[in-house]
Amino acid sequence: MMGNYVKMIRTLIIVLLLCTVSITNASPLFNNGTIKANQSELLPVQKRVLQYLNVQKWNELFPHRFGIKNGQSSNDFYSFNAFLQALQYFPDFLNTNDKVLQKRELAAFLANMAYETGGGWPTAPDGYFKWGLHFVEEQACLNGCQQYSDTSKKNWMPVPGKSYHGRGPLQLSWNYNYGQFSEFLFGNKDSLLQHPEIVATNGVVSFASALWFWMHPQKPKPSCHEVMAGIWKPNAYDSSRNILPGFGTVINIINGGIECGNNKPYTQYSRMGYYQYFCNYLHVTPGPNIGCANQKPFNRVL
Repeated sequence: MMGNYVKMIRTLIIVLLLCTVSITNASPLFNNGTIKANQSELLPVQKRVLQYLNVQKWNELFPHRFGIKNGQSSNDFYSFNAFLQALQYFPDFLNTNDKVLQKRELAAFLANMAYETGGGWPTAPDGYFKWGLHFVEEQACLNGCQQYSDTSKKNWMPVPGKSYHGRGPLQLSWNYNYGQFSEFLFGNKDSLLQHPEIVATNGVVSFASALWFWMHPQKPKPSCHEVMAGIWKPNAYDSSRNILPGFGTVINIINGGIECGNNKPYTQYSRMGYYQYFCNYLHVTPGPNIGCANQKPFNRVL
C-alpha cells in the first residue's frame, strides 16, 4: 500500500513539473540546441542521428516550424535539442549498421512528421516541403474533440472532459495511444490520460510521442521502425494483401484505412512526396514499394 502511495506522489510531481517547467534544456549535454559535450558523452542513438543531422540542417529543413517566425525563435517547441533529448528513450532508432537503411528510416520518420504537421501550400514561401512541424495540435480540435475517445478500450479508459486529438510530430491520437505512451514514458497510464495536453506543451515529450509510435508495434501491425530497418518480413497473409517491405507499408501502419487501397492516385504532396524529398536531401534512394495504392489495410487488433 505504501509503495502505491509513493508511486502516486512521484507521478503527481512529474506531471506538475512537466506542466510548469520546460525540460528542453534539462540535459547538461545540450544548450539551446548546440552540442556542448564531447562525442564520447553522447548516447549511441544520438551519435547515429548526428551523422546526418545537426542544428544547421534542422533549421534548413524546418524553417517554419512551430515557434519560429522570420527565422527567429520565440519559443522553439520543435527544436533539434528537444529531438535529441527525446532520442535517449529509444536506443534502437536507426540501429542497423547499414547506412542506406539508416538514411531511409530517418527520411521516412522526417517525412511522416512533416506530412502530419505541415502548414505549406503549393506556392508557399521557401516551397511546400519547408513547412513541416508547423503545427503542434490538430487544428480542428483546438477546443477539444470527443470523437477520439474509445470506451471499448478498457485498459486505457478516457477521462471525461479530456480530448485525445492529434498532438505532436506524428499527431498522437486516441485515448489508448495516450495511455500506452504514458505507461512507457511515465510508468503509468494516468499521467497522459489525465493530462493529454502535455504532449502539446513539452517539446521533449512531444518528440518522444512520435518516436514511441514509430518504434512500438501494435498487432497485427509491425512497427514503422521494423519495416524501414528491414527487420519485418511479411507473412503469407500480408503478401496476399500486397503488404510488402518498403515505405508504403509505413503509410499503411499510420493511416492505411484512409490512404491505402483502391488504387488511390499518387500526388507530389502526399507522404510519398515528402519521403522522396527527404531521401533526396539525405542522398539515398527510396527503395522499393514506396506507395500503398495496391495494398489492403492491416486488420486492426488491439
